[in-house]
Amino acid sequence: MITLTEKGAEKVHEFLASQGSEVETAGLRVGVRGGGCSGFQYALAFDQERDGDVVFEDRGIRLLVDKPSLPYVHGSVIDYVDEMQGAGFKVDNPNVVAACGCGSSFRVAEEEEVSAV
Repeated sequence: MITLTEKGAEKVHEFLASQGSEVETAGLRVGVRGGGCSGFQYALAFDQERDGDVVFEDRGIRLLVDKPSLPYVHGSVIDYVDEMQGAGFKVDNPNVVAACGCGSSFRVAEEEEVSAV
């Protein structure tokens, strides 16, 4: 399961409403891709549901996850932060064992086990 904080849900609602998106099929896509100094980077985007997506609903928002990304983001909480360094979505991911200093890439336990062999 993936969840949103109240502020995160509020920002997703605002964006989807401003785009006139279909609430029945649109949502926040949560995924990962290879890259960054720690191995993976989050890929967050406003998108339409696609075949094969795993869909979670929280606070009236659809969270769309492609199946390959699901093990890496399962259990995450998505927040929206507005700090001096900038504003944007922040992922609190319980699967992360290491992250880079800039906070945009991460490594999961599965990679740690593979590296140790």
